[in-house]
Amino acid sequence: MITNVSRRFTARHRGYTLAEAMMAVVVLSAAAAGVLLPFSSGAVVQSEGMRRTLAAKLAADLTQQILNTPADQIIGTYDGYSEPQGQVKDAGGTVFTDLNYAKFSRDVGCQYVYVPQESGTTTPQFIRITVRVYYEGREIATVNRLVSQ
Repeated sequence: MITNVSRRFTARHRGYTLAEAMMAVVVLSAAAAGVLLPFSSGAVVQSEGMRRTLAAKLAADLTQQILNTPADQIIGTYDGYSEPQGQVKDAGGTVFTDLNYAKFSRDVGCQYVYVPQESGTTTPQFIRITVRVYYEGREIATVNRLVSQ
């Protein structure tokens, strides 16, 4: 035989209170955030690595294109050359249409330089080529190359 007191006791402790449920949600949310945070920051690092790899490839490709130009034409052809964001071209002169290239831009600087073994009175025998690649206006890769005439 169940008494009135025992009925009240079991009925009162059958479920959770609203405060207990809210506390459980807060604890689980904090635990989930702690578990998911490394994954989201890992995705950011991965995409940055992909951008840097692509930028290095774009810089190397343009540098190779410049090196295939006769040395006496490098400065006249490429000094000050630039491709605005979204207008990066391949070696054939065609603009990349892939969305991966949409936020890249690049520019080139070429100048005659003296190496320490040369005296300053002779004509410089070397050209320094600097290719810079930008992602959303921020410099992300630079390639410097010294070319002899």
